[in-house]
Amino acid sequence: MEGDTADQDLATLTKALGNPARVQIMRLLVRREACVCGDIVNELPLAQSTVSQHLKVLKEAGLIKGEIDGPRVCYCVEPRGLRRLKALVGSL
Repeated sequence: MEGDTADQDLATLTKALGNPARVQIMRLLVRREACVCGDIVNELPLAQSTVSQHLKVLKEAGLIKGEIDGPRVCYCVEPRGLRRLKALVGSL
């Protein structure tokens, strides 16, 4: 059923944003409107490993995407994931 799928999607997306650091990362990426390579750690008072874990959660939920650029991974907002989140929240 579509409602069940939508509910599951909403739960997955909101769970991914259920940490203030991940909300901050999303805001940073939305503001930049471009891929960010390495700067994310400089913007947050967190260790590299912690930021990496938060990025992994956001990527698995489909809210961001990461592309390898040499030795770094550049992260951007995944527009489809963000649109889906907005649509699902708007339908509450």
